[in-house]
Amino acid sequence: MNVTRVDHIGIAVKNLDEMVKWYEETLGVKAHGTEIVDEQKVKVAFLPIGQSELELLEDTTGDGPVARFIEKNGEGIQHIALRVDNIEETLEELKAKEVRMIDQTPRYGAGNASIAFVHPKATHGVLLELCERK
Repeated sequence: MNVTRVDHIGIAVKNLDEMVKWYEETLGVKAHGTEIVDEQKVKVAFLPIGQSELELLEDTTGDGPVARFIEKNGEGIQHIALRVDNIEETLEELKAKEVRMIDQTPRYGAGNASIAFVHPKATHGVLLELCERK
């Protein structure tokens, strides 16, 4: 398995436009567009910072994972994404190690990425996203 870096940190927000404006005006970090990911019921914006990014996530349906996260925890860090070279090989290695997963196969993620989530119970409470960029 080759984890190469932190790809991004996912931050659940109630109002994406408001938070993008805050990061841009307050910290000078510019978003490079927004994207809706219907499968995950979110609208996202990526804000590049060095070799990594912040991913701001707003629920689009009222009942998606981000909405449930905010209801339970409030706004804040929802997940940490680790960049991997080959997500399918990584998933096979984790399966062989009997790591509890949310996703058994890769799915589409924002920014044309292939992603899969490791269950927080396997990581002592941290939702990890594995991310392979095309």
